[in-house]
Amino acid sequence: MYRLAIYGKGGIGKSTTSCNTAYALHKMGYTVLQIGCDPKSDSTLLHMGGKMPKSVLDIMRETDEPSLDDLVKLGEDGVWCCEAGGPLPGVGCAGRGIITAFEELDRVHAFDEIKPDIVIYDVLGDVVCGGFAMPLRGKYSDGVMVVTSGEMMSLYAASNIIHAINSFQTRGYAQFRGLIANLRNVEGELDKIHALCEEESVDIAAVIPRSPLIQEAEALKKTAVELFPESDIAGYYEELAKEIMKEQKV
Repeated sequence: MYRLAIYGKGGIGKSTTSCNTAYALHKMGYTVLQIGCDPKSDSTLLHMGGKMPKSVLDIMRETDEPSLDDLVKLGEDGVWCCEAGGPLPGVGCAGRGIITAFEELDRVHAFDEIKPDIVIYDVLGDVVCGGFAMPLRGKYSDGVMVVTSGEMMSLYAASNIIHAINSFQTRGYAQFRGLIANLRNVEGELDKIHALCEEESVDIAAVIPRSPLIQEAEALKKTAVELFPESDIAGYYEELAKEIMKEQKV
């Protein structure tokens, strides 16, 4: 099992990237589990045909000891889905919600039962507290990628996340696997991302160009890779999937 955490500024396209890449990996024959780590619980919508699954924390508020079948659902496209969820609005810490959800998945032996070849964590925004850093730690993650565009705030968030990852790497935690350039057609965009790479001594793992097919697929509650399998944009996500699994003995 290989576990990859995908981070980046809120709204930068982490969930779109995670879903399309997860489906590309599924197409390659891998068993994939995607875990949304956002209180909005909307990471896996494209796998579930637009139906928002109940989050782990919502289920735990209703049931003392939920089962694995309660917590993890098989998406319509064949990707396993789980949403960590968060506290009720205005009450509690969303980061703590991730920790609680992970502990619950451990309790039901989710990884042992589903036996995913790859787990993708789709993690909200910046690394702002211990809870949101949870997927970077110890047994939970093997690698990390950061999604960014050439927009100033996206680059700033990416830099902060890279610094956090570097601090965790000194403790032997997840390995940084590179930036995912999710392009927004900003002027001089790739030059700006390359400048960040040079400043932080990191590499670009993949470039995903802007494509209207992504929005068209999302309007139909599908991934572009599933709906437009022969398209150029599907090919870019498939190349990212191959990059992720490169040298992995899965």
